[in-house]
Amino acid sequence: MSHVAVGSRLHTTAITALIMSTVVTCIHLDRSIDICSMAMEARKVPGVYVRPGRRLSLAVCLRAMKRYSAAFIVTLAVSTAPALAFAQEIDFSGQWAPIYHEDGPERLPGPEIGDYLGLPINDAARLRADSYDADRISAVSEYQCRQHAADYGMRGLANMRVTAEIDPLKQRILAFHTRIGFHDAERTIYLDGRPHPPDMAPHTWAGFSTGVYEGNMLTIKTTHLKAYYIRRNGVPTSDRRTLTEHWVRHGDFLTVVTVIDDPVFLTERLVRSQSWALDPGQTMGSNWCEYAAELPLGDEAVPHYLPGTNPYLKEFSTWYGLTYEATRGGAETMYPEYRSKLPQTWSTLDRCGRYCRCFNAEGGCAVK
Repeated sequence: MSHVAVGSRLHTTAITALIMSTVVTCIHLDRSIDICSMAMEARKVPGVYVRPGRRLSLAVCLRAMKRYSAAFIVTLAVSTAPALAFAQEIDFSGQWAPIYHEDGPERLPGPEIGDYLGLPINDAARLRADSYDADRISAVSEYQCRQHAADYGMRGLANMRVTAEIDPLKQRILAFHTRIGFHDAERTIYLDGRPHPPDMAPHTWAGFSTGVYEGNMLTIKTTHLKAYYIRRNGVPTSDRRTLTEHWVRHGDFLTVVTVIDDPVFLTERLVRSQSWALDPGQTMGSNWCEYAAELPLGDEAVPHYLPGTNPYLKEFSTWYGLTYEATRGGAETMYPEYRSKLPQTWSTLDRCGRYCRCFNAEGGCAVK
């Protein structure tokens, strides 16, 4: 462009093309020294005066560029490029209500005892799940008021509020802060490029989360999570797992794909998805919890089943007419091809008696 004469048609065309691609959006002159300098130079154009912080109209930009040629254009393009890049950041702020059309019975009333279908668990995880007794939540005080871990919190009763932390100087999003209603679980997702802490740093229910934008998708990595469970029937997760999330916003809907890697209890990655709808009228309060002795079992009791003694493990397979081996889970049960390996089965019941009305017009998720 330096070889194009000022005022020539080609020069004007080039200027107009660059203007339309970089300056159609208004330019704040006080963003950098370069832009402030250009504002001062613009005073030399007859009839043009711009105070720092004011916005340049397209007509003003055209007159200034025609006066100062290519040097003005290059400086302007370089100075405004970061602002255009920042505009690609999607703001996920808002009040979000969960949509339970995915795995509704599992996430609301809760999963069946012994249902490990679709989970890539190993023998160690299976043994832990078989020994689980839900009375543990009532009898062991440490279990009563604990928050959901960040990975399970996105699956459970997850009414969520997301707020953005903005850099006052650059006006970029530094972090997102999330709040889940269950036991006031809060998490910070850092977007400023900071590294994760060393492996031996303390673990929490929220973990340590950092995010990066990939186009219109926010990818989040979370480490340093406390041990918890994948499914609410006792299938465990370890404190060595990592959580990867992919957030995508479609107008008033939010889709989050979660990927769990656990070298202790999973043989493959566990991939699931959840959806939310924007709910501006949603108000989140505080979820208070008090510890109390809910069962007369004593302070040292930990309800459990010894290996081979849980009498309820086959109830799920019997009720739904599935082979017991299929309900034991494993990576193979995640894939559609596994269905072809199952024999033709049917329920032993003559009518539906469990979760028959979940999410239909009648509502409710009563077991019977």
